[in-house]
This record gives sequence, C-alpha cells and structure tokens, in this order.
Amino acid sequence: MAGMKRRTFLQAGAAGLGAMAFAPLPLPGKSGLWATTVFPGAADDPRMAWWREARFGMFIHWGLYSILAGEWMGRTDHAEWIRNTAHIPLAEYDKLVARFNPTLFDADHWVGMAKDAGMKYVTITSKHHDGFCLFDNRLTSFCIRSTPFKRDIMKQMADACARAGLRQCWYHSIMDWHRPDYLPRRDWEAETRPVDGAHYARFVRYLHGCVEQLLRNYGDIGVMWFDGQWEQTWTHELGRALYAKCRALQPSVIVNNRCEGWSQTPITDPLGDFRTPEQEVPATGWPGVDWESCITMNDNWGYNSHDHNFKSVAQLIGLLVETASKGGNLLLNIGPKADGTFPDESVERLTAIGRWMRVNGEAIYGTTASLFANAPFRSTTKGNRIYLFVTDWPEVPPLALPGLKTPIRNAYLLADPARTPIVIQSAGAQSLVLPRSAPDPICSVVALDFDRAPEVGPA
Repeated sequence: MAGMKRRTFLQAGAAGLGAMAFAPLPLPGKSGLWATTVFPGAADDPRMAWWREARFGMFIHWGLYSILAGEWMGRTDHAEWIRNTAHIPLAEYDKLVARFNPTLFDADHWVGMAKDAGMKYVTITSKHHDGFCLFDNRLTSFCIRSTPFKRDIMKQMADACARAGLRQCWYHSIMDWHRPDYLPRRDWEAETRPVDGAHYARFVRYLHGCVEQLLRNYGDIGVMWFDGQWEQTWTHELGRALYAKCRALQPSVIVNNRCEGWSQTPITDPLGDFRTPEQEVPATGWPGVDWESCITMNDNWGYNSHDHNFKSVAQLIGLLVETASKGGNLLLNIGPKADGTFPDESVERLTAIGRWMRVNGEAIYGTTASLFANAPFRSTTKGNRIYLFVTDWPEVPPLALPGLKTPIRNAYLLADPARTPIVIQSAGAQSLVLPRSAPDPICSVVALDFDRAPEVGPA
C-alpha cells in the first residue's frame, strides 16, 4: 500500500529521466475498445452494480515483508515498505524467499472470516512494491513458486472466493523495487544498483504480462486495484494502455483510479472506475462519483508484531457506517502473519463486526448516501426506506428527524425480530419515540418505511 509514498521523491539515477528510453505500448485504435470505454464508470454501468451493492470488502497485505514483522536492526516501526525504509540490500532481501512457508495458510478460512464479517469481496496483494509475486508468475522466479510453500496463493484464494460466493479482486503494484528495468531506483541504492542497461519499456511489457496472467488464469476478477503509480516514469499514456489492457482481457472488470499516470499537462480523460481515498473517509463523500476508502485496523498495512494500536470494534463499525452514509465502500485491511494466520486482534474485530452485520447489514448493502444534511445521526437510503444509525441513544425521546418531508408509514428497529412499531410523532417536524434502552451498545439501526421515495429538505 502507499503508506509513505509521498514522503520523498526518489531519483532515477545518474542517467536522469530524460535519458531513459521510453517506448509506450500502442493504444487501441478508434475502432477498438478505446472508442467505447467511458471513464469513469457511468452511473448506469452494469459492471459497477455488484460493487455498489457490496459496500464492504477485505483488503489483505501479505508478502515477504510479513516474515520480518516490522523489525530490522533494532527498529520496530517498519511494515510492507521495510525494504525501502530499512534500506535492505536486494541480495539480503532475496533471502526471504527461502523463508516464506506459510504452513497455516487456509484460503477457505480467510475467505470464511471475510464472509462471516459481512464482507462481499476480497482484495489481496498479488504483488507489492517489493516485486515479490504471491502467484505463480511465469515471467519471473521472484514469486511463490520459488518458496518452500510453492503453491499458488492467488489460485487458492480465487477458488475459495468462488466457493463462498465472494468476489476475488487483485491488488497489483505498478512500482517494482526488484525488476532491473524498473526506474527510478531508490535514492539510497543508486550506487549499488546502477541504472545501466535498464529499459523502462521492457518493464512495462513485464507489467502487462503479469496483469495478463492475473486476468486469464483465475476466473472472473472483480477489481484490478493498482497502486505505486506516482513516480513520473509512469505516464498518463501508460495508464491508458493498462486500463485498456484490463478491459480487453476481462470486459467486466472494474479498475481503480491508481492506474492513472503522471502528465505534464492537465488530464482531461481521467482513468479508473472509482476513487481510492486512503486512511480517511471524505468529509462529504463524492456525490455522483464511486469511491472506496481503504483503511487499516491498526497503524500498518503489512504485519508488524509490535503494532497493537488496533481500532476498537466501535470505531470500525463507525467507519463502515460513515462510509456507507456518504455513499462509498469500505475496504478494511488485514496484515496476516508470515505463518498464514490473522493477528488475534483482527480476528476478534472481524467476529464482532460480523455479529453486528448479521443484524444490521441490510442498512449497509446496496444503499445510497444520507438524505439528511444536518442530523444527530447517520443514515442511508434504499428505495422507499431510510435507515437511521443511532449511536447516541437519546436519554429523553423523541428523536427528531430534521427536514423529513415524506410521512413515515412505519418505523422499527432492525434488532427487533417482532418489528414492533416505534411511535411516530408528526405534529410539526416528524420525530420518533424510541424505546428506553438501545438494543445495541455500539450502534442501533432504525428502519423507516415510506409509501414513496422519501424527501428531505433543509432542517
């Protein structure tokens, strides 16, 4: 994941950017795919339907860096960026391949935990910035095939997702600290890894070859989630070609906006089907635009054995509610251990979120953003129904519904199997007389039914 991607600009080496040989891959002609491709995904784009319905997915950052568990030479604040942040020489880092043997990995168990938590898709790192591939990549030996484990983890994950009815999605970094043709080099290794003989165009062909394997060999893929695109070697034209490649291989695949490259001039044809805010939920969401907030459970994307600063269950449910109430998806990250297990704190939180989702999930799935501009609660909308997420249970009812114009036909708590009607007060502004105690100590959900699509005006 990005993590610290904006902290330093990394140099290309002595040759400089201007001296590199670029040969961008040709784009399809006007009569091909490119002429019919719309960026970003249109409101009625059928490719986006399942993604908009899902609202909640699992992110998984796993690789060689998990073996080091965030620690190198006495420092314990590293994670998936450890080769760069700890300045580990390539030859030293390569030794981790012989140590990667996750004997406790069980794809069905991982996917089962995602499903039980109410998640509808899984996005896993097929390759992070360090260049190591968790799939059996026929273009390099720097992959799972060379480890003691040997088995194709992406194949096992894709098969497990298919069995569980979840969508398999791939994270794939454009940046690559291992390929000799990738430029620029890290600034700290410029002397030990000279750029002589490096050809970025050859790296681009390698990248396309990796993507082709990921989209040909593992069945239907929900999302190609790119990252590591911010260095100036990756241009807008290269991004256009990569997007087109993905859509040509699987026309229904969704591609995130991080395939977008650098441009000297303003970009008028932005790429990607959804935006990817990182470690935050946009203050007001992005009305009319698809977006997905990717957020860690603790402070790191990859596994760090010293990082126990996990968000509470209440915080995580709050993030899910906030994201849905603003019209977006939440991609919640897990950093598995090197042995193939999830940290205990992550398992505990997934279990608790699952309990809440089994009662209240209908208020998340397939919903649209809140209609209320100013209210003491968050809400979502689905057809002729509004869901209210009440975290601060009013000590003295009623609960005011500011600006609600449409008469409420019925109101009840999702946690109440009997669907006992909640008293509705309609004199003046509509309000609800809630039960004395909240059914859920974290967040209780009230469903409001209407005879037509509800309208909310200024409070």
